Amino acid sequence: MTDPNIESVAAAGQSGHGASKVARWHLHRRMYDWVVHFANTRHGGTALFVLSFAESSFFPVPPDVLLAPLSLGAPRKWARFAGLCSIASVLGGILGYLIGLLLWSAISAWVFAHLGAVGLTEDNFARFQGWYDRYDFWIVFTCGFTPLPYKVCTISAGVAEINFVGFLIASTVSRSARFFIVAGLLGWKGEKIRPVIEKYFNWFSLAFVVLLVGGFLVIKWIH
Repeated sequence: MTDPNIESVAAAGQSGHGASKVARWHLHRRMYDWVVHFANTRHGGTALFVLSFAESSFFPVPPDVLLAPLSLGAPRKWARFAGLCSIASVLGGILGYLIGLLLWSAISAWVFAHLGAVGLTEDNFARFQGWYDRYDFWIVFTCGFTPLPYKVCTISAGVAEINFVGFLIASTVSRSARFFIVAGLLGWKGEKIRPVIEKYFNWFSLAFVVLLVGGFLVIKWIH
């Protein structure tokens, strides 16, 4: 039986975002609304897992948009939702890495021609390749935690053949930190904290990365 709190949260989201009809050509918005509607069904957890897995390699809608209403609607289950999201995202990241490592030479032309709208462009890949030469682990970590396109990161990491163990550690820590923070805050403070997260999440995530990297630099300097 569907949790009534989840139903109310999903209904509120729909009324705020587009109970009004969305134009057919607004594909990204229609996809967003389709994802959010799963919060109002008994398949919310499954949809969250699938969404998080797919977003790590090709899907354009981030899992946060479903993680948020699920955590708000069933606050006692926030850790379960965050765990599902984290595990699926890391597994999807591994798939992205393998795509880059094993298949990229065969599919790159098709991807650039058809999936540029979700961030898979030649310019983005060239940019990431340059970053990997200098920062490696930290690029994966930053992409996993911040709004930078994680799907581009996972595939380009495979193309660049960066160390897989380092890639896996960076992905696990960053994705888990992101999803557990979001779900934890929403499960703890509910509707009171939601507007703040939605408005300032990008700044919070970037500040976290700056502080973490700064801490490692300080440790390195001390030693």
